[in-house]
Order: sequence, then structure tokens, then C-alpha cells
Amino acid sequence: QVRLVESGGGLVQPGGSLKLSCSAPTTITSVFNAAVWGWYRQAPGKERELVATFASGGRTNYADSVKGRFTISRDSSRKKVYLQMNNLKPEDTAVYYCNRDGQFSSTGQGTQVTVSS
Repeated sequence: QVRLVESGGGLVQPGGSLKLSCSAPTTITSVFNAAVWGWYRQAPGKERELVATFASGGRTNYADSVKGRFTISRDSSRKKVYLQMNNLKPEDTAVYYCNRDGQFSSTGQGTQVTVSS
């Protein structure tokens, strides 16, 4: 099991920005740096979907729906993974989850993002 703590969600108006954080306090540094990190989201009544990934070497990948608006990054010294979300749209409303090498957090909390005027 992996322990990940997501934070940074909230209510924002369309066109606004949020920065999500994923803390990996129990992941050792070597594993953190080698892992493939991902952000997923799940909207009410929908399947969980991939939003972005960050692989070792800095390779990133984004869902078409967020390309040009979202940026995934990581800070190895803090053992955190971020998702900067700009120009948010109502359809971005969902619970966002962090993922390490295909595993979600054992706590399963996620962070709620609501985009609404």
C-alpha cells in the first residue's frame, strides 16, 4: 500500500486557477524519483480518468481535455507532486487523486475541485 495525501482543491470560478499537491511522506526518495506519478479525476457518475503523468526523466503526458491548461510537476526534495490547473472549466469539476506507479493512496481521500460561477 502507498500513502499519498492530496490537497489544494476548492471552489473556483470558470477561468480561475488552482494548484493541487500530492504529498508522499512514506515514499523513500529513490522510489519517488523513479516512479511514474499521475493525477486522475472522477466526476460524479463517471469513470475515473487519467489527467496527467510525470515519469522519471521529466517526461509528461496529458489528457487531450487538459492540454495547454494543466501542468504536472514534482519536487523531489519535498516529495511532492503538483498539478497546476489554469483556465478551469465546469467540466473539470471532479475529485482529483494522486497515483504512484498505478497505485492510489490507501486512504483514498482525493481532493475536490469544483468549478462553478
